[in-house]
Amino acid sequence: MRVAARLKYARISPQKCRLVADMVRGKPVGQALNVLRFTPKKGARIVRKVLESAIANAENNFSADVDELKVETITVDAAPTYKRFRARAKGRGTRILKRNSHISITVGDGRND
Repeated sequence: MRVAARLKYARISPQKCRLVADMVRGKPVGQALNVLRFTPKKGARIVRKVLESAIANAENNFSADVDELKVETITVDAAPTYKRFRARAKGRGTRILKRNSHISITVGDGRND
C-alpha cells in the first residue's frame, strides 16, 4: 500500500529542498521525522509537514500501522518561478528569480496490496 501527499508552490528553491529530501529518502517514518525535527533548515520544516500529512493520510484513509511505514519516494520538482527586478545603478534593472518547488512524498509499508 502506498499513500502520497503533495505540496505545490512551496516558496523554497528545489536545490535547497533536495538537500533535506535526500536525508530522509528510504528511512522509516519515525526516524525520518526525528531527523527533520532536528535539522536547522527551512526545507526541513516544510518537508516534515508534508511527511506528517502523508502519514495522516495513510492512518486515516487506509488504517495503516504507522510503525511499519517508511518513506518510499520523495521528489522535489521545480514549480513556476516568480520573476522580480531590482533597481541598479544608471537606470538599469537586474532580474531576481524567486524559485518555487512541488514536493511529493509517498509512504508505504512494503506490501503491494
